[in-house]
Amino acid sequence: MYYAYKYRLEPSDAHREELDRHRDICRQLYNHTRYRLNEYQDDHGELPSMTTLRSELPDLKKWWDDLSDVYSKVLQTVVERLFDNLKSLSALKNNGYGVGQLKWKPPREFRSFTYSQSGFKLDKKGGRTVLSLSKLADIPIRLYRPIPDDATVKQVTLKKEPTGEWFATFGVQMDRELPEPPEKPERCVGIDVGILKYAHDTDGHAVESVDLSDERERLEREQRKLSRKEHGSNNYEQQRRKVAECHADLRRKRRDFLHKLSNFYAREYDLVAVEDLNVKGMMESASNSRNTASAAWRTFLRMLEYKCEREGTHFVAVEPAGTTKECAACGVETDKPLWVREHSCPSCGFTADRDANAARNILSRGAKHVGEGRSESTPVETALPTGTTTVPAKRVLEAGSPTLKEQTASAVSE
Repeated sequence: MYYAYKYRLEPSDAHREELDRHRDICRQLYNHTRYRLNEYQDDHGELPSMTTLRSELPDLKKWWDDLSDVYSKVLQTVVERLFDNLKSLSALKNNGYGVGQLKWKPPREFRSFTYSQSGFKLDKKGGRTVLSLSKLADIPIRLYRPIPDDATVKQVTLKKEPTGEWFATFGVQMDRELPEPPEKPERCVGIDVGILKYAHDTDGHAVESVDLSDERERLEREQRKLSRKEHGSNNYEQQRRKVAECHADLRRKRRDFLHKLSNFYAREYDLVAVEDLNVKGMMESASNSRNTASAAWRTFLRMLEYKCEREGTHFVAVEPAGTTKECAACGVETDKPLWVREHSCPSCGFTADRDANAARNILSRGAKHVGEGRSESTPVETALPTGTTTVPAKRVLEAGSPTLKEQTASAVSE
C-alpha cells in the first residue's frame, strides 16, 4: 500500500527565497509546456505524448538558464503533472461534465513541486534532522514521527500553504501483506452520519460533531477586517495570512477529529457499514449546504475505507435510499418529516431514535453484502392490514412520536 507522511519544514529566510524561486521556475515550465501542447496540436492535428514533451527538456536548458538550477527529475514531474490534469479533464468530460481547457497557472495557484525517485534524502546535520534536496538546500524538518524502516520512499512533494508555511509530504510504499477480512465477521456496526450527531451507530454510540463555533467566529472577524484593507498593500497581505491561518486551523481540527473517529471504527470492528452518500448532490441543495460542507462526510468515508483495508475490516457502502423511512424491525416504510427525531412505527410498534433506526437498517444491508444477512425480528401485533409496506406521513403523526407530543404540549401551554 501507499501512504503519505506529512511534515512541517523549518526553512530560513534564504531557504524560503530559494524554495519560492524553484517553485516559480516549475510554474513557468508548466505554462510553457501547456503552450507547446497547443502548438504541437495545431501543427500535427493531435496531442503529443508525455514522452515527446519530456524529451524537449534538454534542448530547453540550452537557452533557458534557470532550468539548469532545478533538479532534472523535478522538471520531468512538472510535465507529468500537466498530463495528469489533462487526464482528469477527459474523465470529467466522459462523465458528462462541461469542461474547458487547462488554464495558465498564476503564482498563487502553483504551490508545489515534486522530487521523484531520487534527489532527496533525510540526514542529520548540526544535531538536527534535515531534508537534503539536490540543487536546492538542506532544510530543517520537524520529523515528529519516524518513517517505518521497512518503507520505501518513492517521492517527496514540497508545498507552500496559503499561510506561508512549507510542508514536505513523503510518498511511501509499504511491502507488508494486508490482513484478510474475516469470512464471518463477529463485531459488526452500522453508522448513520448526520449534522446534530456526527455519527450514530448500532452499538449506541452517538458522537457529537466537533465544535468549531469559536474558530468560525474568529474567521468571520478576520474576513471582515480583510475586506477593509486596500488590495495589494502590505496590510492586506498580513491580514490575508491571518485569514489563511484561520482556515488552516479549522481544517486541522476537523481532520484530526475525522482521523480519530475513523481509526476507532476500523480497529474495533470486523465489519463497518455506512451509507454511500452523494455529498456533491447534497451540496447543490439550497438548504443546509454549509453544515453539509462542514461535516466533510465524504472525507470521513474515504478515511474510513482505507483504514478498514489496512486493518483487515470489511467496509461496505450501502444504498442510502430509505434507510431513515424503513422500520428496522418490520421493514415497513414510514414517511417522516426531518424535525421528527423519533422513529415510532405504526405497523409493529417499534420505537427508537431516528438515527439509531437508520443505523440498524444500514447494518442490515451491509451484512447482506458479505453473506451475513440478519434474520428479521417477528413483528408485534400490527394496526395496519397484512402486507402493508409503506405508511404515509399523516399516519405517523397520528400514531404520534415523543418529539411531536413535546411540541404539541408546549404549543398548548403557550
